[in-house]
Amino acid sequence: MILFFSGTGNSEYAAKRISRETGDMTVNLFQKIHDRDFSPMTSNAPWVIVTPTYSWRIPRILHEWLKNTELLGCRDIYFVMTCGSNIGNAGRYLKKLCAGKGMNYKGCFEIIMPENYIAMFSAPKRDEALEIIQRAEGPIDSAAHLIKAGKAFPRQKITLKDRIESGIVNDVFYPFCVSAKQFYATDVCISCGKCSEACPLGNIKLESGKPVWGTSCTHCMACICRCPKEAIEYGKHSRGLTRYVCPKNI
Repeated sequence: MILFFSGTGNSEYAAKRISRETGDMTVNLFQKIHDRDFSPMTSNAPWVIVTPTYSWRIPRILHEWLKNTELLGCRDIYFVMTCGSNIGNAGRYLKKLCAGKGMNYKGCFEIIMPENYIAMFSAPKRDEALEIIQRAEGPIDSAAHLIKAGKAFPRQKITLKDRIESGIVNDVFYPFCVSAKQFYATDVCISCGKCSEACPLGNIKLESGKPVWGTSCTHCMACICRCPKEAIEYGKHSRGLTRYVCPKNI
């Protein structure tokens, strides 16, 4: 069974492409995470978790869900991580998570996809994004073939930089950088509520027709990137930047 979490569509695309190759069903974890639904799940096929990379590890909201949800049936579990540059030493933390759940960790596989983290960086325009996705299709298919064959993903060479980024930098990133305080809606907001619907934490409410952000945020960029009017900004950094939603679907 392929479980995916996706803010702007990269991991969803990868999950569905893997499903096409393996024949396994996909499950979008958005609602389960949103509802804090930790009810057990069962699969006779290997578990495949497809996820974005947040500060060189899986998102903490996904880590929490996996830690608290009993995955029954097959004990093999794979991780496919989409990212803008690299996944660092994410595997170390995934291996520890799996050991705590009594699962057979089969490795993590890095897939370079278009950048979406416009709170700090910039996203590519459509043509460049499509080129990046096209280059990613080979690695996605390679991951799918290994899963289908029941083989472990190849181990990555881990550098000191990888260890620091997934360790110290990740530990600092969440308390100091992940906050909703800088999100705001401009006057072009049409009160459609799509930002609220897109938030996996239910952190956005409409008040007098305008979105208001609460204290929970995972910086998935779904609200700012999925706004149909590009009415949401993140401080001054996002002004004039391309919004990103995966332009390719299966």
